[in-house]
Amino acid sequence: MKEDFLHYLWKFKKFDFLHALTTQGETIQILKVGNHNETKSGPDFFNAKLNIGGQVWAGNVEIHIKSSDWYAHHHEEDAAYDNVILHVVWKHDVEVYRENNTPIATLQLSDFASAEALNNYLKLVEKSNYNWINCEKNLASVSSFIVENWLERLYIERLQEKAKVIQAALVSSRNDWEAVCFQLLAKSFGLNVNGKAFHEMASALPFSVVRKTRNKEQLEALFFGMLGMFPDACDDVYALRLKESFDYQKIKYKLEPLEQQVEFFRLRPHNFPTIRLAQLAFIYATTQNIFLELMQLKSRKEIHALFKVEVSAYWKNHFNFGKESKSSAKVLSTGFIDLLIINSIVPLKFHFASLKGGSATEECFSLLNELPKEKNATIKKFNELRPKMATSALESQALLHLKPNYCDKNKCLHCAVGLNLLIK
Repeated sequence: MKEDFLHYLWKFKKFDFLHALTTQGETIQILKVGNHNETKSGPDFFNAKLNIGGQVWAGNVEIHIKSSDWYAHHHEEDAAYDNVILHVVWKHDVEVYRENNTPIATLQLSDFASAEALNNYLKLVEKSNYNWINCEKNLASVSSFIVENWLERLYIERLQEKAKVIQAALVSSRNDWEAVCFQLLAKSFGLNVNGKAFHEMASALPFSVVRKTRNKEQLEALFFGMLGMFPDACDDVYALRLKESFDYQKIKYKLEPLEQQVEFFRLRPHNFPTIRLAQLAFIYATTQNIFLELMQLKSRKEIHALFKVEVSAYWKNHFNFGKESKSSAKVLSTGFIDLLIINSIVPLKFHFASLKGGSATEECFSLLNELPKEKNATIKKFNELRPKMATSALESQALLHLKPNYCDKNKCLHCAVGLNLLIK
């Protein structure tokens, strides 16, 4: 038994509330269950209105598995609980008193809970009934209306989480949106393997230096140099030239190279950090005010056009310093630009609009619905349990938020799908 389930019983009156009595035998009439406090500290339901034993009370409701949890959680020492008018518990094992020594009315839900609701809850959360997620056997039965609306809400949650990271970067950069954009794009260019290293490089390198440098070779020198990517012993003319350029800029701008190492292992050559940094350098050498441009672009097609960049001449026939290869353009692929939209551009649009007092929700939804769903084991499994559950990037992003934040934490009673199955 979990408190979440008791919250559900109280919130949706899934018990014999018409005949409910306190542990002292007083009648309870629910005039208003109260507002569910899902995120803040304090009582579980605010502003409830109850008739207890013929007297109307207005105040808060606190819910526990056992009455003694009141003391285990030290609520008797917290003024936030002084206005609790009803203590709802599964098992009443001790009286709870107010500061003036009057007992707080207690409802023992186990005496009045719906057997059907309890059975549905146990079937949902019992480990023997599922292998991957609690609702896997019944996920396909939930209406499309509920699933689609829930996925949209989940995606907004995901954007809000990313907005917190962006806001922290804004504070560090003194509200320099171009600098924050550079950091997010750099992280996306590094993908999962080198994203952290690229982000640290973009954060450690003053953006004022990047802003004033419009030469591809100098930018490459800065990016490679900050990550210590020049080979120790190499007679490659280009590598030596970049190193010389970085040594000069390091002194000029008082730069401190990072100890963070980039990885090549298990990466396809086109995803080598050398190529991705060369592409990033090309973009910043050829496009001014990238952030402002991105905020003006509305469609996938427009954004893809902005990122149709190549690499400098040297990297067309190299994947690493000193090792010549067959010449190729090494442009950003469609799939890679889609990842930039998902991981960097849309979160930036969302937070930028919110700080301006507006909303970019519809624009973000429109962009993500233009993109195909991501391909990974999580999305594949959801689509097996419910065919076509994810057909766009918006839906796949929502599911990638759902699995670790709800399913893996057994937060079924906070999930629209879980609640629907319980109510059914």
